[in-house]
Amino acid sequence: MIFITGDTHGDLERFKKKELKRLRKNDFLIICGDFGFVWDGSKAEKKRLKKLGKKRYGVLFVEGVHENFKELEKYGVEYWCGGLTRRISGNLRQLIRGSVFELCGKRVFAFGGGRSDENALDSEDMELRLKEEIPSDEELEQAMENLTACGNKVDYIVSYEPPAKISEFIDLGNTDRSHINTFLEQVREKVDFDRWFFGRHHINKLIPPKFQAVFDCVADADDGRSKRKRK
Repeated sequence: MIFITGDTHGDLERFKKKELKRLRKNDFLIICGDFGFVWDGSKAEKKRLKKLGKKRYGVLFVEGVHENFKELEKYGVEYWCGGLTRRISGNLRQLIRGSVFELCGKRVFAFGGGRSDENALDSEDMELRLKEEIPSDEELEQAMENLTACGNKVDYIVSYEPPAKISEFIDLGNTDRSHINTFLEQVREKVDFDRWFFGRHHINKLIPPKFQAVFDCVADADDGRSKRKRK
């Protein structure tokens, strides 16, 4: 089984949700950005990470904008289940943006990253953050190559940001697209997928037929919609 949730921001309360009692060994919980537990490298933090890594199910996350990217980069990158990850502790991993994974018999395309609120940071801080948060052209090209390699067919897409048209639907009247929204819009048009989960907007909202914004809910990725047989 694969369950999906939104931003945790370093709060362990999310892991007390009753839905997670259904998960067993070889099942997964995927967090759609702003994981927030890898922050200061302290002993207390490492203790929390070790605790999460000992869950009977795997805890996976894509990065959002509220991450300490320098701390994340201290963890080595390794190949796992078809894609690249950073193993943080035990069963806890970061899914590297642009990778396609085979999880529970499902093909999952992961794409973290986003854009910070420009009004919240000064120009120097913003320039640095954007380099960390927003994917490079090389990462975008690699992501498309990975999707092409699997015939542009996946079961699930998990991201922090949504595609541009979905973002505009949620935030009516706002047509301010980021670099990543535009790229994900290209993915939406090109790739055959069953469901797409994203965490950016801090709401729990189903956008028929395929999109779901997740925040503090825990959603079953396969709620009966994904009946397509893999070709």
